[in-house]
Amino acid sequence: MRVVVFCHSLLSDWNHGNAHFMRGVTTELATRGHDVRVYEPRDAWSVVNLVADHGEEALYHAQRRYPQVVPRRYDAASLDLDEALDGADLVLVHEWNAHELVARIGAHRRQGGSRYRLLFHDTHHRSVTDERTMAAYDLSGYDGVLAFGAAVRDQYTRKGWARRAFVWHEAADVRVFRPLAATGRTEHAGDVVWIGNWGDGERTAELTESLFEPVRDVGLAARVHGVRYPQAALAMLRDFGIEYRGWLPNFRVPEVFASFHMTVHVPRRPYVDALPGVPTIRVFEALACGIPLICTPWDDVEGLFTPGADFVIAHDAREMRHHMRVLASEPAARRELSAHGLRTIHAAHTAAHRVDELLAIARDLGVHDPSHTKEARP
Repeated sequence: MRVVVFCHSLLSDWNHGNAHFMRGVTTELATRGHDVRVYEPRDAWSVVNLVADHGEEALYHAQRRYPQVVPRRYDAASLDLDEALDGADLVLVHEWNAHELVARIGAHRRQGGSRYRLLFHDTHHRSVTDERTMAAYDLSGYDGVLAFGAAVRDQYTRKGWARRAFVWHEAADVRVFRPLAATGRTEHAGDVVWIGNWGDGERTAELTESLFEPVRDVGLAARVHGVRYPQAALAMLRDFGIEYRGWLPNFRVPEVFASFHMTVHVPRRPYVDALPGVPTIRVFEALACGIPLICTPWDDVEGLFTPGADFVIAHDAREMRHHMRVLASEPAARRELSAHGLRTIHAAHTAAHRVDELLAIARDLGVHDPSHTKEARP
């Protein structure tokens, strides 16, 4: 099967979580023998920022780690859709693409009885926080939407934005995200690590109450990785005695997790308030790496995990301090929590599971025998 993906970027994960997931999915498809072609804009916002901060060389780190799929970088004005979509069976278009491109691909699908099936892929909270922007996407030529949670799927069907919508959760690429502590390749670097981008300051209060203050109160050594931290945020970290280490290539997350006792998940407000049951990719990746995870409250309405067994919930600062003390001081508690979470990931939430689900959706849409590869086309 030939799968064509139009994404924001696979080369850069600078403030771009979808790169994490799609690197794993495209690699899994390619490993199974499918013909995978990925297109990303040459001037992608994530790429521009990564190069500005770390130089052109940073773009090739991910390519070396994921050699099975080489993104084709294009300029919007010269992109030839006839060439890009020639022989396609299934086409995925991520919602970070420009409205014009989304519409162009939809029009191409409608023209001339094109044989491929076309899906829009939504992995963000904009469907509820920026409805005007999302409603402006012309999906009339699309066969459906891949939504990374039931709440997002329901928004598309409720608003009439798409003819069909399917739940397609994110997941961990367990080829990359795996426990490394037992290999002896890492040394203990501290107690708590948080990997997350500052964003627009929409969760400053939550981070202060659920991470910064408990770390200080319990007396733990902590580190933060991420981008878009303004000077005020950096000053806050210094005041709390927390080390800041900037951008971390996502494929290096396992080695960092292996050198800390625990990590914390503090979901952004839209996911808590309007999109219950939609965990971000970092939950899957943390559990896949076998690091004990403490979450601030989020409602797992779809039953993806077992709170209290896969991870623990801290409903307030007091509970957060308690969980941090336990996990910092009790190796047995860390082992029990990490083992349960790791089993859950391997049972249901890997890139391989999501590829199985994608192929089932493709069959449902009429793609001929998508589970089997075809001879490579010229």
